[in-house]
Amino acid sequence: MRLLVRLSVAVVPLALGACNTADRLSNIGATPTLSAIQDPTTQPGYKPVRMPMPDVQPVSYAPNSLWRTGSRAFFKDQRAAKIGDLITVNVIVTDKANISNETKRSRANTESFGLPNAVGLEQTDAGKAAGVGGSALLSATSATSNDGAGSVQRAEQVTTNVAAVVTQVLPNGNLVIEGKQEIRINFEVRELIVAGVVRPEDIASDNTIDSTKIAEARIAYGGRGQITDVQQPRYGQQLVDILLPF
Repeated sequence: MRLLVRLSVAVVPLALGACNTADRLSNIGATPTLSAIQDPTTQPGYKPVRMPMPDVQPVSYAPNSLWRTGSRAFFKDQRAAKIGDLITVNVIVTDKANISNETKRSRANTESFGLPNAVGLEQTDAGKAAGVGGSALLSATSATSNDGAGSVQRAEQVTTNVAAVVTQVLPNGNLVIEGKQEIRINFEVRELIVAGVVRPEDIASDNTIDSTKIAEARIAYGGRGQITDVQQPRYGQQLVDILLPF
């Protein structure tokens, strides 16, 4: 049984690697393909956002008035407000961190046990031949030392714009947005994904919003293609790094 499990563990990565290798070989000399435009709500793993909602306030109209309670403007608002509307997200990410940590630990132990008179054996020829000595009948020494140091220096900066789609309107009026942008340059595709919850009041008059005002923000910026493939370790090396315990 264990042999079958081990064989399965070894065969599955090889099969996946073979399929991926065949796919890569078939795309030699071709540019990376762009993803088709899809409905974000139909993607695997998509889940509607559920958050605590305030009590619903009934809408009231004043007699002989064009103003409605809860309206944000007298004239028609051109900002995103309904499912399917578009909104431009100004992605501004500036992150910098410097972390340094060092730990040193050392310990030394010495144990010694002696027997001044080993029943006279240390004086006999047999005892001397056997190495019996009264001064240090038992002696043990141990020493341990550990020195660990770590350092992290990280700096990221992303400044760009991406159009997102309103996928859900929460009961309190907040909007759930999600957008994806792909740009192909030669043999490399750059991807930008933005998702989160925004307040209609934070949307500017030109229908834009800064990424810093997005709640539960999910921003991903990366790529795929020849350059990204070269920067990644080979699948065999990744497998060895996961399985080796040392």
